[in-house]
Amino acid sequence: MTQTTTRTWTEVKTPRKAAIPEGLWLRCPECSQMIYRKQMEANLHVCPECQHHFRIGAAERVAQLCDAGSFEAMFAGLAPTDPLGFRDLKDYPDRLIAEQVKTGAPDAIKAGTCFIKGRQAMLCCLDLHFMMGSMGSVVGETITRAIETATERDLPLIIVSCSGGARMQESGLSLMQMAKTSAALARFDDKNGLFISVLTDPTTGGVTASFSMLGDIIFAEPKALIGFAGPRVIQQTIRQELPEGFQRSEYLLEAGIVDRVVPRSQLRNEIARVIDFAGK
Repeated sequence: MTQTTTRTWTEVKTPRKAAIPEGLWLRCPECSQMIYRKQMEANLHVCPECQHHFRIGAAERVAQLCDAGSFEAMFAGLAPTDPLGFRDLKDYPDRLIAEQVKTGAPDAIKAGTCFIKGRQAMLCCLDLHFMMGSMGSVVGETITRAIETATERDLPLIIVSCSGGARMQESGLSLMQMAKTSAALARFDDKNGLFISVLTDPTTGGVTASFSMLGDIIFAEPKALIGFAGPRVIQQTIRQELPEGFQRSEYLLEAGIVDRVVPRSQLRNEIARVIDFAGK
């Protein structure tokens, strides 16, 4: 006579599923494909499936454009203040501290000299991660000093714009940066300086209405939103349907506002080619 044994549920061990680290995969907002994050980052933060260009910060932009180890930061000691005592949902100083802790930067810009494929240049990159790359007094002053340094040293100037516009917490002071940067560029042009403006997603508001559209050559990344007011505001104002792709890079290229739409992987080559062509 055979004996049978029974096992209780506590004696049965089920294999545990290996935990997937959070953030290892992400969904592309353009094609909805799941992307391995490290693969996307190795591809210059561009979707390998549909070539959607993800938004990146100033530090990533500097690393992508500059020759390794060549970037020398300048004007890093400039820090924003609160001359207006501005308060919206929170005090402006508290908002600034939170953004500085999040990004590790004093404001929404990195600037300095560098080499791009062996060509020395002055580079400014706005940082969308710091208050949407908004232009306050520090951003305007940093860009102005970078323009003046490029003028003195006869260096080509590259500004990578990525901004929601002027910083409302600094009111009229932020608007004055539009005039200040534009005047500095006029003096730079008088000295036959070369200014390459690179527009990325998004470039809007007071940044579009000032230095970003004053380049001798204007490059734009694919499908970048570029304009002063947003398309929804414009449509509500004129009460008409807007053309497909309105305010995107490709639309502005056809309108003659942008000189060339350049994928991120080709940007270094195109900048170096223009510098050589200009004899800088």
